[in-house]
Amino acid sequence: MMTDVVESSGGPARNDRPDGPNPTGAATARTGTDDSAAAERIVAIRERIDEIDRTIIALWQERAALSQEVGATRMAAGGTRLVLSREREILERFRQALGADGTQLALLLLRAGRGPL
Repeated sequence: MMTDVVESSGGPARNDRPDGPNPTGAATARTGTDDSAAAERIVAIRERIDEIDRTIIALWQERAALSQEVGATRMAAGGTRLVLSREREILERFRQALGADGTQLALLLLRAGRGPL
């Protein structure tokens, strides 16, 4: 199914109309629809998605840097590299909010901040 999504949203427009090329083929390939109102709405929604993605990336980077700072501060004071109870709290918070995907996301966030185990 993923192939269908990639082909319809990012691939070149196909000329499979019996009456010749589709003049809105590029728009169809970009949005997956010939309906101009729907295409405009899709473009607007995707702009917001792109804004959210930029925010997520910035927050991810900030969180990783803060987590690294916590670890460095703790180790400089003679503490352990990891505090497993803290990691379990984070995993549980994400699992409760987002389910199984939340657990996977939390594992990625933890790794970004402390590195692989």
